[in-house]
Amino acid sequence: MTSSIEHHFPVKELSVLAGLESWRKEVNRPTYHMHKWWATRLGSVFRAILIGALSEADTDIWDAFYSPVSFPDKVVLDPFMGSGTTIGEALKLGCKVIGADINPVSTFQVRKALEPVDIEELREAFERVEKLVKPQIQALYESQDPDTGKSAHILYSFWVMNVSCPNCKQSIDLFDTSIFAKNAYPKEVPVAQSICFSCGNINTTRYDATELTCSECRKHYNPQAGIADHDKAVCPHCKLCFKIVKAITDSKQIPTYRIYALLLFTSEGLKKYIRPTEADQAKYEQASDLLQGKNMLLPTTTIKSGHNTDQILRYNYNEWRQLFNYRQQYCLSLLLDAILKESNEACRELLLLLFSGTLEFNNMLCSYKGEGTGAVRPIFNHHILKPGRMVLENSVWGNAKSSGCFSTLFESRLIPALEYRQEPFELSAIQDKEKYKGKKVFGLSFPSTTSLATNFDELDSNHRALIFCASSSRLDLPDKSVDVVVTDPPYFDFVHYSELADFFYAWLRLGLQDKYPEFLATTTRHHEEVQQRDAEAFSQALLYVFDECNRVLKSEGLLVFSFHHSRNEGWEAVGQAIFNAGLGVAAAHPIKAEMAGASPKSQSSSPINYDAILVCKHRGLSTPITLAAALQTTLQKVRQKLYHISQNNMIFVPAAGDIFVILQSEALCTFSQHFGQIRDTSNLTVTLHDFLKTTNNYLGIVTSYTSENVEAARTIA
Repeated sequence: MTSSIEHHFPVKELSVLAGLESWRKEVNRPTYHMHKWWATRLGSVFRAILIGALSEADTDIWDAFYSPVSFPDKVVLDPFMGSGTTIGEALKLGCKVIGADINPVSTFQVRKALEPVDIEELREAFERVEKLVKPQIQALYESQDPDTGKSAHILYSFWVMNVSCPNCKQSIDLFDTSIFAKNAYPKEVPVAQSICFSCGNINTTRYDATELTCSECRKHYNPQAGIADHDKAVCPHCKLCFKIVKAITDSKQIPTYRIYALLLFTSEGLKKYIRPTEADQAKYEQASDLLQGKNMLLPTTTIKSGHNTDQILRYNYNEWRQLFNYRQQYCLSLLLDAILKESNEACRELLLLLFSGTLEFNNMLCSYKGEGTGAVRPIFNHHILKPGRMVLENSVWGNAKSSGCFSTLFESRLIPALEYRQEPFELSAIQDKEKYKGKKVFGLSFPSTTSLATNFDELDSNHRALIFCASSSRLDLPDKSVDVVVTDPPYFDFVHYSELADFFYAWLRLGLQDKYPEFLATTTRHHEEVQQRDAEAFSQALLYVFDECNRVLKSEGLLVFSFHHSRNEGWEAVGQAIFNAGLGVAAAHPIKAEMAGASPKSQSSSPINYDAILVCKHRGLSTPITLAAALQTTLQKVRQKLYHISQNNMIFVPAAGDIFVILQSEALCTFSQHFGQIRDTSNLTVTLHDFLKTTNNYLGIVTSYTSENVEAARTIA
C-alpha cells in the first residue's frame, strides 16, 4: 500500500492557506506559541502532511483537510519535536503521538501544551500571584504626569547605550538616530518623537523629517542623524572615529545604559512621551537597592561560547542575569518567587512557562517597534544575541495598554492557547478581490489535550502522548511500532537552539530542577544534539536519528520532513543521512513555509519562502540510468512543479532561492530512485555530491524558464 502524499500534495491551495496562517501564527495556532521556540512550522502544512501520510493513495488530501478525519489506531513520532506542531496536529487527528527532543525547554513547553488544566483554577492561581506581587512591581514603574501632577504608569522606559571615548574618555550616548519612537505604519501615521542630543528635550516631528529645531534649546539638527553608524561611532567631543565593539571589549565591563525617555499611560487614559526626572531615576535606583538588600531568586549560570553566543560575549556579558537591568532582575525575581509558592502543580507550571515567555519581552536586548502594533521587539527578533544601542525596558507586570508583560501575555497568549486546544479550528482561505482572508472552521478535529503516558505500553485513548527529553538516536520504543514519522530537523549552520534556549533555561531551572532531572545541568547544550556547523558531522548526527526512525517504523511506514537550504552541502548532508539509513526519497513537494517579511528572512539577499516536503520510506530496488537521462528527468519534474506554482499561485511566486530548493529536492528523488546506478559518459557511478553539483549547474536555465512562465501567467491573468 502507498500513501496519498507519495503521489500528490495540494501545493496550490495549501500555500495560500500557509501564507494566511504565517501572518499571525500565534493567533491561528496559539498552542504552539505558548512559549518561544525557533523555526516553529505551520500547523496547516503539518495537518496536510499527516493526512497525506496516513491516508491511502486515492485520498484527496485537500478534501480530507476540511473533513473530520480520524486515525485512532495510528502512532506518529516526531524526533525533533521543538514547539510540538506535529504532536498537536496528530492529536487533533485522533492519533497517538510520541514526541522527543533533547532540549528540556522544548519538552517542558510541549508537556504544558498537552496536559489538562482547569482554566478557572488557572485564573484563580493567577489572581493569587497578582495579589502577592502586582503592587510591588507596579510601584517601581510609576511616574508623574508633568502636565497634571497626577500619578501615571510607565509603559516603557527608553535607554541608550553609552561608552567612554577611547581617546578623550568622555561618555558618549550611542544613538543610531534621534528618532526613537514612531508608528509601526509611519506612512499612514507620520508623527514621531525625536531626542535633542544637546539638551535632552523630546520634540514631536515627522518620521522622515531631515530638519528640526528643538523647542527648548532652539538648536537646529537633522533628526535622522545619530552618533553611531553601523559598527562605528564618532565622538562628539574629540571627533575620533572608533569601532564600538572594540571600545566595549577593551573596557572589560558590560555596556552601561542611560534612561532618556519614558512613555506614560496617564490617569486620563492618554499615552505621553516625557523626559525622565530625577524622581524617575531615583525610582530605578530604589529597585537596585532592593535587589542588593535581599536574597533574590536569580540565575547564576554563565553564558558559554558558541555560534550564537560569541557575539554577546564580546560585549563582556558573562552571566544570563546580566541581560536584565537591576529593576528587571528585582521584579522578575519577585514574580518567580510568587509563582513557585502556588500549591496547584498544574497551574504553577503553566504560570512558570508564562513567566519564561515573559522574559523574551523584558530584558535589555529589546527595542521599540512603535505604536500601532505590539510595541516590544523581543530579544530573538533576529535569532541572535546582540545588544542594542537604543533599548526598550518593559514594565514586567503591565496593564491593559502594555505589550509583552506577564498580565497581558496571560490573556493574549496563555488563555487562547488553552482554549484552542479544547476547541481547535482550521483556517479557510476566502478570496476577497485580489486578497485572501481567513475564516475559522470548527468541528473538524479532536482536542489536543491529553494525559501523558510514561512509556510506550501506556499509550491508550486516555494517555495519547508520550514525551521524551532524550536523544532521538536512542528511543525506548519497540521495533516497528510507529506508523509515520513527521518532523522538521534542525539546520546545521543557522540557529543553534540550545545556545539560545539557555536564556530561558537559566531561569526555568530555578523552579524545575527538583522535579525534572533534565533541569539539573547548567546548560541545555548536549554533545548528542543535531546542531553541528560542519556538514559532515551534521549528516552523521542526523543519520543516527534516521537510523532509529528506520528501526521503529513499520514496513510500510513513512518518514516525512520539511527542509530547505541555500547551499549544495546542506542537501548533500541530508541526502547522505537518508540514504545511509537505508531510506529513499519517494516524493518531494514544495510548500509555502514562512511569512516573507519575517525577520531575519526579510534581510536575506535571497530569502527562501518555500520548504521542500521530503517523503521518505524504506528504500527498494533501484534501476540503472544514464546521467543525462537522470538530469532530464529531474529538470522535467522541476519545470512541472514550477509551472503549477506560477500558474496557480501568483501571491508567492518562487524566487531564486525557492527554485534552488525545488531543484535540489527533486534531485534527491531522482538519485534515490536510481541509487548507486547513475552512470556518466565514462560509465562511472555518479556520487550524490556530483549529482547535486551537476544539477545545480542548470539553476540559471530553470530560473529563466520560471521568469518567462510567470510573465506569461500574468499576461493571461
